[in-house]
Order: sequence, then structure tokens, then C-alpha cells
Amino acid sequence: MVDESDLKLWRDAGHGARRTLEAIRDEITPGATWHSVIESAERYISRHGGKPAFPCTIAVNEIAAHYTTDHNLAPLEGWEGEMTFQKGDLVKLDIGVHIHGAIADNALTLEVGNAGKHTEQIRAAKEARDAAIEKMTVGTPWHEVGAAAQQASKDAGFEPIVNLCGHELKMWDLHAGTSVPSYACGPDHAQFKGTVQEGGIFAVEPFNTTGSSGMVENIPPRDSSNIWRVTGDISIKKALAKGKLKPLGATIARYIEDRYHTLPFAERWAFPLLEKPFPTEDEESRRSKWNALVKKLMSIRFLETYHALRCADGGMIGQYEHTVWVSPSGPEVLTVE
Repeated sequence: MVDESDLKLWRDAGHGARRTLEAIRDEITPGATWHSVIESAERYISRHGGKPAFPCTIAVNEIAAHYTTDHNLAPLEGWEGEMTFQKGDLVKLDIGVHIHGAIADNALTLEVGNAGKHTEQIRAAKEARDAAIEKMTVGTPWHEVGAAAQQASKDAGFEPIVNLCGHELKMWDLHAGTSVPSYACGPDHAQFKGTVQEGGIFAVEPFNTTGSSGMVENIPPRDSSNIWRVTGDISIKKALAKGKLKPLGATIARYIEDRYHTLPFAERWAFPLLEKPFPTEDEESRRSKWNALVKKLMSIRFLETYHALRCADGGMIGQYEHTVWVSPSGPEVLTVE
């Protein structure tokens, strides 16, 4: 749990995350590319004294979460057309900032071009987030937090996504410990036992859908997100000593771990590391070497990756998110300007 005396870093991260979200939203316009917005967000974070807590992610229409572009801008599996924003698209922009490991995570949903097609869904996602936060006082059972989020979604005519949830935040740990329900899970649900604890910091992020299943599914392949993370489960030194890694692989792994710790990072951030040891190799050769490297690092449990996610029955997805500290007197939203 975070002590109030340590909150300055968390509050600073929260302000940075919110400023970035609000600054970048205006760049999501018809004809703009997903990649240009993603890169602009990450540059903004760095220019304003923070670092990305994870790659900026863009999720359009039925795509729910966990997608960022790769280094060569390959299209997302199953996506038809260019990765550019079209008028009427329903876009989720998810941005995280960390300052010395203190993390803030926030997201919003908007409609490209303000055509008015998704106004009610956007409002419902925001109201579900705010209803959940309002319930986050010390001692409140977690299932009541989820029920509040669901009520706001259902009242507006949308289904809550039941297989995504919010998460606790700790230093250098984006998904730590306690999960935050976004639907009426009931008091006996094993994943959401217990009550809201004083001093905890949580990302509260209800998703809703126009579909009927209330479920998201993985988009293949398993690294479709283009996002990776050091697990923290294995020592590079030991892996090298036991012959599980060659010296070059260990050098790259050490660089990744030193730079990102156990926070998620983008493939396009790490791929250029191959340019120095292989300056004359072409794209196909470097891609082959990258695939071999991450396969090895995954096999020894040094790295893990993520699927991008989409609505299981093709419904449009909405989402809003804040980072919240549970103070003795109630929830304090950290992701404010």
C-alpha cells in the first residue's frame, strides 16, 4: 500500500498521464494514422518529464485494447483497410506514464469527426468509470464496485465487458495483486474477494459493448499487440552461466531489463537494438533474428507477450479509465490535470 508521504511521484505521474491524454486526443482526426498519434503521445510524455509506463495503445471500433504499432507498421491481423482514422470511428486512446516507477494509467473514448453515432456509448463508459470510483471507499466489498459500473452500462443500454478488469498498481508493476471488477460479479466470485483497502492505487477501467456477449477475445497471433514485458522470473546472469543464452542475447536482454524493468515495452522500441550488431543485414534477416531472440527469451521465461483484444461478437467497444488512490477519506483521482 502507498503511504501518503510517497504520493508526490504518483500524483506527478497522474498529472503527466492526464495532460498527455488531453493533448493527444485532438490529433485523432479523419485521415491521421494510428502510428502518428501513438508516436506523438510517446514523444509528449518524454518531453514533459515522464516515461511511457507502456506503449501508447490505440483500439478502434470492435478492437478493445492492447494494440500498438510495430517497427514496420504491419497491419493488425484481420483489420481491413489502412490504419488511419475514419469519420465515425470509435477510438480508445490508452496512455500510461511513470516517474521513477510510480505509474499512472488513463484512457478515453472518442468518436472521430464527432458525427454523433456513439455519443450514448461514450457517455455510458465514462459514467461507469465514475460510478465505480465513487464506491471505492475503504471497506467497500469489491463486488459492489463492479455492480456500480455495470448498472451505469446497463442503464444506458450497453453490456459491460466481463472478462476485462481494472488492476492494482505498484512501483514498476502495472498489473499488481488486486483486480477491480467492472460488472456485477457477486460476493462469491473468487477473483474479486475482499474489500477496498486504504492506501491502494488502482486503475479503474470499465469497458462496454454494443454486442450481446459481454466478452473480448484474443486476436492472433500471440504477439499481435506488438507489446512485450520482462517477467522478472529469471536472472540473465544465471541464464548465461547455464548456457541458456548466448552473449549477444544476454546483452540485448540486459539492455531491455535495465531500460524497462518489468513494464511493458513496444517491439518498435527494442527492434533497433539489432542494427548495431548487424549493420549490413536487411529487414528480412533482422526480423528473423528478432523472432529467434524473442522465442529464446520466452522459452526461458524472461519475456512474455500479449494478444491484442477485440469484442467476441463484433460489437463496438467503449472505455474510460482513471488511476485512483484510496485515501482514508475516500477515493482520490490521480489522473487529473
